[in-house]
Amino acid sequence: MQHSHHVELIWLEDCRALAETLNFSRAAQRRNVTQPAFSRRIQALEQWTGTPLFERNRREVKLTKAGEVFNQQAIKLLRMIGTMHQTTLEAAGVSSPMLIFAATHCLSSTFFPGWIRKSQVEHVYETLKLVSDTLSACERMFLHGDAQFLLCHCHQNTLDHLTPGQFTSLKVGQDELIPLCVSTGDGVTPKWQLARQTKDVPLLCYSNDSGLGRIINHCPKVADAVREMKKVFTSDLATSLLAMVRAGDGVAWLPRSLAESDLMNGTLVNAGSEARDFSVPIEIRLFRPATPLPAAAEKLWHSLKRYRLKPG
Repeated sequence: MQHSHHVELIWLEDCRALAETLNFSRAAQRRNVTQPAFSRRIQALEQWTGTPLFERNRREVKLTKAGEVFNQQAIKLLRMIGTMHQTTLEAAGVSSPMLIFAATHCLSSTFFPGWIRKSQVEHVYETLKLVSDTLSACERMFLHGDAQFLLCHCHQNTLDHLTPGQFTSLKVGQDELIPLCVSTGDGVTPKWQLARQTKDVPLLCYSNDSGLGRIINHCPKVADAVREMKKVFTSDLATSLLAMVRAGDGVAWLPRSLAESDLMNGTLVNAGSEARDFSVPIEIRLFRPATPLPAAAEKLWHSLKRYRLKPG
């Protein structure tokens, strides 16, 4: 291919959109451009790189090996450019630094408000912005550089997009996923006892975009039980599943932080048992890029780090 002399930033954004959707029509729609124009821009990018970045056939679009490497580097470059822009504006005193947290729906309501208040960072309250969404959407926002911080539940290797070399994290809390259901009426005995039977027990489950659903799928003892259960409802939101569980519609794995009051008053009970414990310990972690952030974001990170290290 003929190697052209320049590359446009919009081509990098186009590559990222196509790498995520693996569909020219959806990627063009996301980029607010016609599909023919979008295709021409991808071709121009491939001409600049000197090698195909995507394999196309009638059934699918996928990244080539070169495309995988290029897309990873493009994401890092776009993030660095965004940081450079923000840092320059801060240095000129023409921009109030906005500190953006991307957090899952559940943690946005149950954890973030109390945690940020206890962290004693009142000096940055007016510049804080919390964006709440599914884990998939939060990861995408964070990876794109549209948020400096990502707050989410973690368990082992469920966040494989966030490679240690590119991102670092702090453990800021502890939680637990518990299979919950209503009792038989005594506030103690579960209506469905997973220790006895999992086959055909009604399951209220998370969608594929949910981080909690990802954790459940990666935990063998829970994943095996879930496969035997009867899926009756699916949602991105733990709060929606909680409402269905309260109504007696089935069993759902819910964070203790969300259902604490229900457990305390006996409205909901653990469907597992000591002999067959289906609960999953999980961490609450705050992620940031390993590369330098704008000054205000770095200052906040170090404040949160100091708070975490305080005794008690």
